Amino acid sequence: MNGAQVERFFAILKAANPAPQTELEFASVFELLTAVLLSAQATDVGVNKATRRLFAVANTPAQVLALGQDGLESHIKTIGLYRSKAKHLLQTCAMLIEQHGGEVPRSRTELEALPGVGRKTANVVLNVAFGEPTMAVDTHIFRVGNRTGLAPGKTPLAVELGLLDRIPEAYLVDAHHWLILHGRYVCQARKPLCNVCTVINECDTGRNLKSAPA
Repeated sequence: MNGAQVERFFAILKAANPAPQTELEFASVFELLTAVLLSAQATDVGVNKATRRLFAVANTPAQVLALGQDGLESHIKTIGLYRSKAKHLLQTCAMLIEQHGGEVPRSRTELEALPGVGRKTANVVLNVAFGEPTMAVDTHIFRVGNRTGLAPGKTPLAVELGLLDRIPEAYLVDAHHWLILHGRYVCQARKPLCNVCTVINECDTGRNLKSAPA
């Protein structure tokens, strides 16, 4: 995918969805951090179902910490790996209270120092909560980056750096959402819906499909 194709790719996605949003439900930066921490190897739908129960009774670090391990687990047990996620979330809540006055920090270094928070989670918080042009490479973005030719790479970090380098600045803040939604609903893993894809003419795989002999 060349520079002109990258520009058209994002112009088309923006025209269809000018203000993309995360599908995780949250009403504060702490709720966002919690939802993203819980979302590893889980669907947004499943996380939202659990956090609706959790946030109704505890939506601050102090309130979550007061639940304890068993109390927190009871609210999130429908999510995969809920025991380890509960442990990490409680440790994170303690650190937020002890080191950050109960507030979620807005630096990558401080975010990644929180238990259970890796680069991808930090990128989501920095982008969604603080409007920074970061790229949280999940399985959807990794697939789209490679399949389309937008930013091929063998590792999530390689794809992330490639995307940050190739996406025009005007699209960068929202690009994370467009790529996730495109991967989730159109450029799906097992059977990409190329027949309804609006960016097929810009996509390396799509152009190859269209040029292949019948």
